[in-house]
Amino acid sequence: MAQAVIINITLSDHKFGSADDRFVISQLEDKISSALEEADFGELDGDEYGGGECTIYIYGPDADRLFAIIRPFLASELKAYKGYAIKQYGEPDDLNAREVRVTW
Repeated sequence: MAQAVIINITLSDHKFGSADDRFVISQLEDKISSALEEADFGELDGDEYGGGECTIYIYGPDADRLFAIIRPFLASELKAYKGYAIKQYGEPDDLNAREVRVTW
Protein backbone atom coordinates (compact mmCIF):
# COMPACT_ATOMS: atom_id res chain seq x y z
CA MET A 1 0.00 0.00 0.00
CA ALA A 2 1.74 3.08 -1.25
CA GLN A 3 -0.22 6.03 0.12
CA ALA A 4 -1.59 7.25 3.43
CA VAL A 5 -3.94 9.56 5.25
CA ILE A 6 -2.57 10.60 8.63
CA ILE A 7 -5.13 12.22 10.92
CA ASN A 8 -3.98 14.56 13.70
CA ILE A 9 -6.51 15.40 16.41
CA THR A 10 -5.89 17.96 19.17
CA LEU A 11 -6.94 16.49 22.52
CA SER A 12 -8.45 18.25 25.53
CA ASP A 13 -5.20 18.21 27.52
CA HIS A 14 -1.49 18.33 26.79
CA LYS A 15 -0.89 14.65 27.50
CA PHE A 16 -3.11 11.75 26.43
CA GLY A 17 -6.58 13.36 26.38
CA SER A 18 -9.58 12.59 28.53
CA ALA A 19 -11.61 9.40 28.71
CA ASP A 20 -14.22 11.20 26.59
CA ASP A 21 -11.58 12.04 23.96
CA ARG A 22 -10.46 8.43 23.77
CA PHE A 23 -14.06 7.20 23.55
CA VAL A 24 -14.90 9.57 20.67
CA ILE A 25 -11.74 8.58 18.81
CA SER A 26 -12.37 4.88 19.40
CA GLN A 27 -15.87 5.25 17.94
CA LEU A 28 -14.42 7.18 14.98
CA GLU A 29 -11.86 4.44 14.34
CA ASP A 30 -14.56 1.77 14.40
CA LYS A 31 -16.61 3.70 11.82
CA ILE A 32 -13.60 4.33 9.60
CA SER A 33 -12.54 0.67 9.75
CA SER A 34 -16.05 -0.46 8.84
CA ALA A 35 -16.27 2.00 5.93
CA LEU A 36 -12.88 0.92 4.57
CA GLU A 37 -13.85 -2.74 4.89
CA GLU A 38 -17.18 -2.13 3.16
CA ALA A 39 -15.41 -0.30 0.33
CA ASP A 40 -12.74 -3.03 0.25
CA PHE A 41 -10.19 -0.24 0.14
CA GLY A 42 -7.33 0.46 2.54
CA GLU A 43 -6.86 -0.19 6.23
CA LEU A 44 -6.67 1.68 9.51
CA ASP A 45 -3.27 0.72 10.89
CA GLY A 46 -3.52 2.17 14.40
CA ASP A 47 -3.09 5.29 16.45
CA GLU A 48 -0.68 7.06 18.78
CA TYR A 49 -1.52 9.28 21.74
CA GLY A 50 0.80 11.78 23.38
CA GLY A 51 1.71 15.42 23.67
CA GLY A 52 -1.92 16.48 23.53
CA GLU A 53 -2.56 14.82 20.16
CA CYS A 54 -3.88 11.62 18.70
CA THR A 55 -2.52 10.50 15.35
CA ILE A 56 -4.40 7.89 13.32
CA TYR A 57 -2.71 6.08 10.43
CA ILE A 58 -4.66 4.88 7.39
CA TYR A 59 -3.01 3.24 4.38
CA GLY A 60 -4.18 2.32 0.89
CA PRO A 61 -3.34 2.62 -2.80
CA ASP A 62 -4.85 6.12 -3.25
CA ALA A 63 -4.76 8.87 -0.60
CA ASP A 64 -7.49 10.89 -2.31
CA ARG A 65 -9.92 7.99 -2.32
CA LEU A 66 -9.03 7.11 1.28
CA PHE A 67 -9.81 10.67 2.35
CA ALA A 68 -13.06 10.68 0.38
CA ILE A 69 -14.17 7.53 2.23
CA ILE A 70 -13.30 8.80 5.72
CA ARG A 71 -14.03 12.54 5.44
CA PRO A 72 -17.75 12.28 6.34
CA PHE A 73 -16.82 10.54 9.60
CA LEU A 74 -14.21 13.15 10.46
CA ALA A 75 -16.71 15.95 9.89
CA SER A 76 -19.48 14.33 11.92
CA GLU A 77 -17.52 12.72 14.77
CA LEU A 78 -14.91 15.41 15.38
CA LYS A 79 -17.04 18.57 15.39
CA ALA A 80 -15.76 19.55 18.83
CA TYR A 81 -12.08 18.91 18.00
CA LYS A 82 -9.40 20.79 16.14
CA GLY A 83 -7.25 18.86 13.76
CA TYR A 84 -6.19 18.15 10.23
CA ALA A 85 -5.19 15.30 7.98
CA ILE A 86 -2.15 14.78 5.80
CA LYS A 87 -2.64 13.01 2.49
CA GLN A 88 0.68 11.36 1.72
CA TYR A 89 1.39 10.29 -1.85
CA GLY A 90 4.12 7.69 -1.58
CA GLU A 91 5.48 4.95 0.63
CA PRO A 92 5.54 5.76 4.38
CA ASP A 93 9.36 5.65 4.46
CA ASP A 94 9.75 7.92 1.39
CA LEU A 95 11.03 11.21 2.80
CA ASN A 96 10.34 12.89 -0.54
CA ALA A 97 6.70 11.78 -0.80
CA ARG A 98 4.38 14.68 -1.60
CA GLU A 99 2.07 15.64 1.25
CA VAL A 100 -1.08 17.75 1.25
CA ARG A 101 -2.63 19.07 4.46
CA VAL A 102 -6.44 19.06 4.50
CA THR A 103 -9.19 19.81 6.99
CA TRP A 104 -12.64 18.45 7.42
